[in-house]
Amino acid sequence: MSKNNILIIEDEAIVSKDIQQSLKKLGYNVVGSAAMGEKAVELANETKPDLVLMDIMLKGEMSGIEAAEQIREQLKIPVIYLTAYADENTLAKAKVTEPYGYIIKPFKEIDLHTSIEMALYKHAKEREVIKERDFLYSLVEKSGSGEEPVIFVKSNSRLVKVETKNILFVEALKDYVVINTGEAKYTIHSTMKDIEKKLPESEFQRIHRSYIVRIDKILTIEQDNVVIE
Repeated sequence: MSKNNILIIEDEAIVSKDIQQSLKKLGYNVVGSAAMGEKAVELANETKPDLVLMDIMLKGEMSGIEAAEQIREQLKIPVIYLTAYADENTLAKAKVTEPYGYIIKPFKEIDLHTSIEMALYKHAKEREVIKERDFLYSLVEKSGSGEEPVIFVKSNSRLVKVETKNILFVEALKDYVVINTGEAKYTIHSTMKDIEKKLPESEFQRIHRSYIVRIDKILTIEQDNVVIE
């Protein structure tokens, strides 16, 4: 099994060296290290690591948070913060960059290992979901040859073709949407905005941030309530 590549951004030389030794002992490959945010972004683009260990408080004009934000936007690489500062203001700024972990100094080797493994696992699963979602929606057909528009959804590890004419309504549920037909419900990882783009505009209407309904299935409208077949 190939080793995971880790990039270390730490402005204390002794701490950086200790982390490198711990990572090598744990079986990881250290692809580089730096002490400044600008160099962190440069090295991340050069080495394309699997994960970045980022100290929040760095020397220079660019903080670790700013560097992490650029790395996330440019490369989609998971970042774990290393810091001796755990105040609410710092934490609030760090959360915006969507880190995969937050380790407070001083930390033990087991904490480092656990955080890295959890981050790598989470990132891999997120990539699988995104790949699956993109594939599913690439199967959406809107043919002008007389065929009914269809959408493919995953159900019990299978791809099921659902004709849009059979969809009664779509409901938002956190990071998922539920497609309701007269016979079944299909829950998929998506957003209402994405689903709305895939449905025929002339046949569906978004009546609420959490609901899209098929217009010809509306029976009555009673104040804030919409009754469908």
